[in-house]
Amino acid sequence: MEVSAKNLNRFLMFKLPSAFLCGVSLKEINNKHAIVTVTHRWINKNPFNSMYFAVQSMAAELATGALIIKKIRESRKPISMLVTNHTGSFSKKATGKITFTCIDGELIQKALDETIKTGEGQTIKMKSIGVNENGEEVSSYEFEWSVRLKSK
Repeated sequence: MEVSAKNLNRFLMFKLPSAFLCGVSLKEINNKHAIVTVTHRWINKNPFNSMYFAVQSMAAELATGALIIKKIRESRKPISMLVTNHTGSFSKKATGKITFTCIDGELIQKALDETIKTGEGQTIKMKSIGVNENGEEVSSYEFEWSVRLKSK
């Protein structure tokens, strides 16, 4: 399967239904960046009339994870991936359409090359920034991913 926005959104529907139901959607992916959107609506709101932080986390994680999935697929190696840590900060109420962007695609290749070469697991720290329709930052996340060759 080619890693494209359309195919990953189909993957969401079947493998991550909560993200799909909350409206998380990959809009663009290439070797350098991924862009994910989610719109504030009834199903993903909190009691304070903004988007629930966990929905923002799902969208932010997808922006980082989609890049890793793409690079792993391109490597044609059996590599596993796992979030080992994450942090998030919130600077403004998330209402309307929120766009999360990760521009850390180039970091992944180095870690994958090293895990393939040595057989040792590697960690990658990737950032995903969420902005509203006015371009104002609403949240910022950092995800630490672990990648390693799967044992045979």
